[in-house]
Amino acid sequence: MSTPDLPPAPSLTGRLTLQTPLGAVLSESRIRLLEAIDRCGSLNRAAREVPLSYKAAWEALDTMNRLAPEPLVERFTGGRGGGGTRLTGYARQLIRLHRAMESSQQDILDRIGPVPDDADAPTLRALIRRLGMRTSARNQFATRVTALSDRGGLVDVRLQLDDPEAGLGGSTGPTLLATITPESAELLGLAPGREVWALVKAPAVKLVAQPARRPPPGRNQLAGRVVQLRPGTTRTAVTLDLGGGESLHAAVEPDAATALQPGDAAWAAFDGDQVVLLTFG
Repeated sequence: MSTPDLPPAPSLTGRLTLQTPLGAVLSESRIRLLEAIDRCGSLNRAAREVPLSYKAAWEALDTMNRLAPEPLVERFTGGRGGGGTRLTGYARQLIRLHRAMESSQQDILDRIGPVPDDADAPTLRALIRRLGMRTSARNQFATRVTALSDRGGLVDVRLQLDDPEAGLGGSTGPTLLATITPESAELLGLAPGREVWALVKAPAVKLVAQPARRPPPGRNQLAGRVVQLRPGTTRTAVTLDLGGGESLHAAVEPDAATALQPGDAAWAAFDGDQVVLLTFG
């Protein structure tokens, strides 16, 4: 006699609340109220959409405005509708922050997956700590795969850096090349559009004052400007500004750094096989 298949364990979900020392400012229901105000331009219509009573919506809005460092809404008069309520720029920033943090939280919960019935607290804590692991690589770039090409038993992965200052849907930063094995590309599930982290250890980066006219195959060459030098006993730590909110760290021989000064243009060179790719999920 066969036993019926048991339903899969439910996936984890979470809720996020943003607080100030005075109390909770944003919760899911309050975020939905603000988003509805942004769409409707009216507290009354937004309350019906959420849905909330007008009194509950007004009280939630009043509490948010009192606890937030800056006003979240402003009243306006006139116009075809006779006036209404609209969000401030600060409120829109808070909504974007809340939704981004909420998405990142859910990504972590999805990576944990269904919780086994016999999982104890120490096991779950160990898993969460593993998800938050750190790396010794100083250079950690959020990138997106743009192309993959075979190079005689190796795969060149073309990567586009995200511009952290541009926000979601903004412009993109410099490009990178990572050279990995076909097996690694398959294991990581790489394809154009896939988001990956590119890691480069600082000692692998060389600095040159002039770029090579024809860099050898598999070589990265990134233009930057020196912003900091920290001499050490055996190495000098150099930080380059790559533009677009990106920085690159190099640990070079002292002789290679003697001619560099803050503000100087410099080029960072490193081979694609020095780039380690990291994906989640």
